[in-house]
Amino acid sequence: MKKIALAALGGTLAGTILTTQIAGPLIAQEAEKTVSVYEQLDLFGDIFERIRAQYVEEVDTEQLVEAAINGMLTSLDPHSSYLSAKDFDEMQEQTRGEFGGLGIEVTQEDGFVKVVAPMDGTPADKAGIKAGDFITHVNSESVLGLTLDDAVDKMRGPVGSEIIITVVREGVAEPFDVSIIRDTIKMVAVRPRLVGNTVVLRISTFNDQTFVGVEEGIKKMAEEAGGMDKVNGFVIDLRNNPGGLLNQAIMVSDAFLEKGEITSTRGRDPEQGERFNAEPGDLAQGKPIVVLINGGSASASEIVSGALQDHRRAIVVGTKSFGKGSVQTLIPLKGDGAMRLTTARYYTPSGRSIQALGVMPDIVVNQPIVEPLTEEEQEARDAEEARNDRSEADLRGAITNDSMSEDERNQLEADRARTEDAAKLRDEDYQLAYAVDILRGLAAVAPQP
Repeated sequence: MKKIALAALGGTLAGTILTTQIAGPLIAQEAEKTVSVYEQLDLFGDIFERIRAQYVEEVDTEQLVEAAINGMLTSLDPHSSYLSAKDFDEMQEQTRGEFGGLGIEVTQEDGFVKVVAPMDGTPADKAGIKAGDFITHVNSESVLGLTLDDAVDKMRGPVGSEIIITVVREGVAEPFDVSIIRDTIKMVAVRPRLVGNTVVLRISTFNDQTFVGVEEGIKKMAEEAGGMDKVNGFVIDLRNNPGGLLNQAIMVSDAFLEKGEITSTRGRDPEQGERFNAEPGDLAQGKPIVVLINGGSASASEIVSGALQDHRRAIVVGTKSFGKGSVQTLIPLKGDGAMRLTTARYYTPSGRSIQALGVMPDIVVNQPIVEPLTEEEQEARDAEEARNDRSEADLRGAITNDSMSEDERNQLEADRARTEDAAKLRDEDYQLAYAVDILRGLAAVAPQP
């Protein structure tokens, strides 16, 4: 018994010595880190006071502190920033769906403002601004060296006023100026339409109105088609959708899924990760879905497209998405301002992080750049189409088809009209026409009830 007790005591003493040997240096290191942090804060205070006392012009103390805070946050990543009380109010207005400005979602890259996407029907969209454009100057003043918020402030102004931005675009040799008239931006989150028997849901942003817009759009278009049984499928158009509210992306994804994970978020602390799962109920009633994306589809758009792709619920068509796979949390601060801080990455149901990678479409379809034809080229094209339109019925003395019933003739005319509409759509929007064709093809080979 004595030997056991002694052995136990020896073990305890050894453990005490070992703990002291390890913990001692660790405590010292933590103490050094604390001292270092306080020294750096003292350095900040010293610089702050010297600027106030010795800078060539008198400075606004509040602006100086805000600039220091914003500099600290923007050094972390392009999406973390400080929001003054005014900026915080404007952000809340945007999520409600109405605000003033140009109508573009932007980020910062290489010191310049990069367009994530122009919003549908806004002044920037009408002026021809495209996803991927770089804005280098605002009213002839360079934005290089400005924070993203400062650059955005330069683009704000009274409704009806003109702004001239200088744009650098891939494939265009020289920078060019674009004149835009500022306006009140009223975001319509969802625009539904019926193309033949296909319901097209154009989702331009994820704000408070998005899920309701999807729900109402499906109901309205199904009624217009003559019932859900007449609908051959859905196109969810997320092109140039810069994202928005995470909860709306989850609700829209859930609208088309019966079960399974929609997305998960993982922060620095593994215990604070979250998973969001679908609940039973598919608003599309199992009809096939095509999702359209491009380089302007970001954030919440990538959550929806990634979730439907991973669950094999939709065919994703278009070009690679933007690749914003991080979650920002708005943290209210003293003085009615807020901090926008990146707190997590989000993942698709299969565990993919799309941060800086984007969602790859199942079928890559580029939107062709259509150059206007010269008069001679148009005449040649019309002549070629006329030759291709010739058929047996155009031949002299061709035998008529007297066995065709009235219903068959009506069906033939309906088919011809649909073909002409499809050709017109292909000229207007090739990617959308491609998506609609996929659904028509699926309907053509689907088992008949």
